[in-house]
Amino acid sequence: MKFSEIDTYDLSILEHLSTNGRMSITELSQKIGLSKTPCQARIKRLQANGFITGYRAIVNPIKLGLDHVAFVEVKLSDTRNKALAAFNAAVMGIREIEQCHMIAGGFDYLLKVRTQNITDYRHVMGEKISTLPHVSMTSTFVAMEAVKEEGSCIFHPSDHTG
Repeated sequence: MKFSEIDTYDLSILEHLSTNGRMSITELSQKIGLSKTPCQARIKRLQANGFITGYRAIVNPIKLGLDHVAFVEVKLSDTRNKALAAFNAAVMGIREIEQCHMIAGGFDYLLKVRTQNITDYRHVMGEKISTLPHVSMTSTFVAMEAVKEEGSCIFHPSDHTG
């Protein structure tokens, strides 16, 4: 199933569940204008086709004392597939790396790293990130404030122009 094959009901389901994954079928079906049975069938189809990949609690990291956020540009010494795979696999083992994106540009990866403070960040950088396979250079940018941090960007095709 492709994105072009889902309709406005499916998009509405995705939009509602992405903001409230604990919404009951009854409430969801009322909000989107379908009865419960077809609503449940659509959710199962969206799950089976990989549009919905799971449900989780969104934890407030600041309440847990993890309010230091740094973005790290990483340049690798080798960007062949084997080197990229080794880097990717190693990144998965560092819990402080919240996000890792391969970038097309002046560096190879952008990491979002979350720690308790600058001292902890320095340790993570020196003992974990710098020792990842094929890392040749890093640059750190410390976030002063999170203006927008949301995990979902569901849009309707009618919202997209161009």
